[in-house]
Amino acid sequence: MLRSISLTRPGVVSARSMVLGVIADYVALTKPPIVLLLLITALGGMFLASQGAPPVTVALLLLCGGASAAGGASAINHYLDRDLDGLMLRTRRRPLPGGRVSPWAALAFGVGLNIFAFLLLATTVNLLSAAITLSGTLFYVFIYTWWLKRSTPQNIVIGGAAGAVPPLAGWAAITGGVELPALYLFAVIFFWTPPHFWALALLMRDDYARARVPMLPVVVGEAETKKNILLYTIILAVVTVLFFTTQAVGWVYLSSAVVLGGIFLYKSWTMAFATGNHEGTSSKGQERSVYLYSLLYLALLFSAIILDSVVRV
Repeated sequence: MLRSISLTRPGVVSARSMVLGVIADYVALTKPPIVLLLLITALGGMFLASQGAPPVTVALLLLCGGASAAGGASAINHYLDRDLDGLMLRTRRRPLPGGRVSPWAALAFGVGLNIFAFLLLATTVNLLSAAITLSGTLFYVFIYTWWLKRSTPQNIVIGGAAGAVPPLAGWAAITGGVELPALYLFAVIFFWTPPHFWALALLMRDDYARARVPMLPVVVGEAETKKNILLYTIILAVVTVLFFTTQAVGWVYLSSAVVLGGIFLYKSWTMAFATGNHEGTSSKGQERSVYLYSLLYLALLFSAIILDSVVRV
C-alpha cells in the first residue's frame, strides 16, 4: 500500500505561523483602527478643498503617507509607553509588554515609517503637507506621550491637537496652503478628542489608576469627568454648526452635524445627569455607549463632509 504523504510538513507550518505572528504584531503596533479614522478625516480635508473628488493620485499618495506617519507614531507610542502598558490589563498583551517585539525594533519601525512618510509626501505631493504630517507625529510623541500624558489631567485636551492634523494635511495637499475651513476641521477634531478619550478613561479608570496615569477620572472622579465630557460635547456641537457660516459646507453637512451632534449631546447628558448615574454606581453601559458613539460620530461627520463636497459640485 502507498503511504499517505502530508503535503505540508510540520516545520513549514510552524515557520509560516511564526512569520504571520510577527507580521500581525508589527501591524498591531500601528493601531490600524486609529489610522483608519485619521485617514477618513484626511479625506474630508481633501474633498472639501477640492469641492468634489480630489485627484486620485494625490489622494492615494496622501493616504499612503498619512497612514505611514500615523502608524509610525503609534509604534513610537508603544515604545515610550511600554512600562505603562505592562501595568494595564487592557494593554499588557500588546507586542512590547508581551515580549514578542523588542523595544528598539518598535522604535526603529516607527521612526522608519515616519521618514518614509515625510520623503513620500515631500517629493510627490508638496512640502507643506509633509511638514504638517510630521508635526502631528512630533506633537503626539514628544508633547502628548512623553510629557503631558504622565504629568497633567489635561493631557488629552492639549494632546488632541496631534490627532487634528490629518485634515490640515489633506487640505494642504490640494491647495498648497491652510485656510479657514481647514482650521475648522482641525477645531472639530480638537474638541471631539476630550469627550472621546475621557469616555474611554471612565471605562479604564482602574487601569489608569494602577499605572498612575493622571487621566481626568483618576484625578477628579467620575462625576466631574462626565460633566466635562458634556461641556466639551456642547462646544463641539457649536463649532460644527458655526462651520456652516463659512459657506465652505452646505446643507447636507449642516443637517448631518445637527442630527449627529444632537445624539452625542443626548448621550453625554444622560450619562452625566441620569438618575442613579453618580460616582460609585454602575454606569459602564452608558460610558461604553458614549465612547463607541464618539467613534461613529467622527466617521459619519467627515463622511457627510465628503458627501456634501460631492453633491455641491
